[in-house]
Amino acid sequence: MKFGIPVYPGSNCDKDIGWVIEKVLGEDVRYLWHEERNISDIDCIIVPGGFSYGDYLRAGAMAKLSPISEAIYEFAEKGGLVMGICNGFQILLEMGLLPGAMMPNKSLSFICKFVHLKVENNEIPFTSLYSKGEVINIPIAHAEGNYTCTPETLKEIEENGQVVVRYCSPEGIVSDEFNPNGSLNNIAGICNKRGNVFGLMPHPERASEAVLGSTDGFRMFKSIVETALKA
Repeated sequence: MKFGIPVYPGSNCDKDIGWVIEKVLGEDVRYLWHEERNISDIDCIIVPGGFSYGDYLRAGAMAKLSPISEAIYEFAEKGGLVMGICNGFQILLEMGLLPGAMMPNKSLSFICKFVHLKVENNEIPFTSLYSKGEVINIPIAHAEGNYTCTPETLKEIEENGQVVVRYCSPEGIVSDEFNPNGSLNNIAGICNKRGNVFGLMPHPERASEAVLGSTDGFRMFKSIVETALKA
């Protein structure tokens, strides 16, 4: 497979993801500068974390206006696989590829630590190698990870199974005590109705090698390849 990694001014996790895809997963990577539009050779796009355009206005608000974002939107609308991590998730929300929005953390401070996540949906291409209900350990690093949406949207994504991962205890208990940022219903990641677009605040690329303290995130990238092989 060939993975495309957009690079916006301010992206800082692009090379981290590239390392995992190339060196750990063994697949091809092409970095996509924000002014680029041609992604015809790409099989899957992973929008990285960082501070695109300095996170001015709102996180991801300016990045959605880039030429590469227009190409990503069209790619996703045609069924292409798109994953957004941290700032990448924020960008996908701003683009309208995923429902809802991000607000500042309830603590109004930047949070960087490992968290536990409960896998709620393992039927999309990005989580197929996990078990439903499995608890995994992946770090977060964000100041605006407080997911919000209208009551109607929340009801819809819950009923459709679009909530993919939630913040939880090591035992899988979902409660406010284990919610690091105030996110509605402990939501850490969601997908669109078709399941081809997935965004999450935690960083799976930072939990893809044992030396980093966890390998729980690696299966997200491996799931993409396994799904493509089966297809």
